[in-house]
Amino acid sequence: MLTRLSPLTELAKRLRSAGFPLSQDWRTVDAWFRPWVEQTDLRQELRGHLHDLRPESADALLSRSRETTTHFAWCLLDSPADPFSFWLHEYKRQEDWREGYADSVHNHRYHFCTTILRGSYLHERYSTRLDEQSGLITSVRLRRRALCQEGASVVMLADEFHRIPEAAEGTMTFLVKSRPVSPSSLSYDPATGIGHRHVPVEVRLGELAERI
Repeated sequence: MLTRLSPLTELAKRLRSAGFPLSQDWRTVDAWFRPWVEQTDLRQELRGHLHDLRPESADALLSRSRETTTHFAWCLLDSPADPFSFWLHEYKRQEDWREGYADSVHNHRYHFCTTILRGSYLHERYSTRLDEQSGLITSVRLRRRALCQEGASVVMLADEFHRIPEAAEGTMTFLVKSRPVSPSSLSYDPATGIGHRHVPVEVRLGELAERI
């Protein structure tokens, strides 16, 4: 699928031949990712790849992609044999955002590296306090806030919490994600003070029959 996109192919080959479990040393992945981004015309490569998609490849991409409350998540590469996946995030216009996960304080089940292809967003990192019994977030503290512009790269580990409250119109990002390292993730709405746990459907499938 990525034979035309030699820079993406090179990154994928390096990740596949890392020689260590990527999810256990994602900082090393970030150390590879940043210089790779700087020397790659990523927008041009991705544009050419999407223009040249064959119908069957386009169907596969669509089947793996999804809409969230704040952006469209396009899955460019996700092979079960790989310890990573490649994504393109297309942020909606701010007025089309719905209250939900991405603009709450949240973490992820996976580690990821990302770079802004175009546009910008406000990125906030938080410290959190968890309830000992429920494991849900009960309070948060803003650690730092930065306006990330085109070309900026960010790394997030699964135990780190962040929030993107604003994104410029037309903002798009490219991401490299690890495989899940946790069965669920957490979010917290600063406006209501309510915390939530998010469990994906694939984790719940094993118990589905017993819940009927």
